[in-house]
Amino acid sequence: MQNEKKPTGEKGKPEFQLSINGKLYEWNHPNITGAEIRGLGNIPLEDEIFLESPKPKEDELIPDNRKVNLARPGIERFYSKAKEVIILVNGTQHKWTKEKISFKEVIVLAFGQYLDKPTIVYTVAYEDGPRQNPEGSMFASQEVFVKHKMIFNATATDKS
Repeated sequence: MQNEKKPTGEKGKPEFQLSINGKLYEWNHPNITGAEIRGLGNIPLEDEIFLESPKPKEDELIPDNRKVNLARPGIERFYSKAKEVIILVNGTQHKWTKEKISFKEVIVLAFGQYLDKPTIVYTVAYEDGPRQNPEGSMFASQEVFVKHKMIFNATATDKS
């Protein structure tokens, strides 16, 4: 029985294969971080990276600083998807995939539309936000960072 050798890279290191969003890549180290996967697969910073796991296990979230062992049998398969959080606007849950939300976007989620009329005054207050903006109120041209289960309360007053 012969010893099987892994193919070697430029510097004699073993090459490991991995799949990112269905595309095959080679890597010259037995470990790879989430940040390296992000760079190799050209994944935007706002997207999350997951390692496929055999069912019934759930796929594993891979943060940028986490190392994954590529030396295990088989090819590790990674995929990315837009980060999705649930925000509450006037008590109604909404899925949100952007890092920030604008005043107008909150108003549209609350009332279905934003009417730019001088007789209508909108207000937005928020709480349970991330460290950048844990709570407060918003004005018309403002955006705030969002986090899972953040709460927004919007009002509309028509002075006509």
